[in-house]
Amino acid sequence: MSDDKLKRQLQLLEEALADPEVRASRYAMASLLSDDFREFGASGRVFDKETILGLLADEPDGDSYLVEELEVTRLGPDTALATYRIPPRRVAGKQKPASLRSSIWRMEEGVWKVLFHQGTRQLTD
Repeated sequence: MSDDKLKRQLQLLEEALADPEVRASRYAMASLLSDDFREFGASGRVFDKETILGLLADEPDGDSYLVEELEVTRLGPDTALATYRIPPRRVAGKQKPASLRSSIWRMEEGVWKVLFHQGTRQLTD
């Protein structure tokens, strides 16, 4: 797969993770997350796949966000790092700051799945 095609595919997958309808569907989200999934949240908490699926089921008003400035770096034949920015947004009536995100994607049985994700609040100058 060419680097451009990989970038387009991971952009679509990251945007799917941002889609409120996908986030509200346990099945859809489970299909995007590796069974070995881990997330280091901006809060400092660590989440696994089951925890994330449970939290998303209780998510108010279906959080959504934009994926901006996506860059992809191949880490190996079946792994890639996606980094991007989420601009400031409102969630459940509260303002959330911009954040920097990174996801490690791994090809599992012919399907790209998120293995690791981290979000970090973007500081303003």
